[in-house]
Amino acid sequence: MQKLINKSIRKLTKVGKGSFAVTLPIELVKELKWQEKQKVVVWRRGRHLLIKDWKKK
Repeated sequence: MQKLINKSIRKLTKVGKGSFAVTLPIELVKELKWQEKQKVVVWRRGRHLLIKDWKKK
């Protein structure tokens, strides 16, 4: 059980001068059928960040 919890814990990495990145567990990326360079939308809801697939209108 502890191993599964540890897989979900991620670190923020500074990228450039004004951005941060976080890696996503490969299991979740595959489950969502996301691919490299796919566009996503990130927004804040309270104290949480939500990541959603970007859909062109």
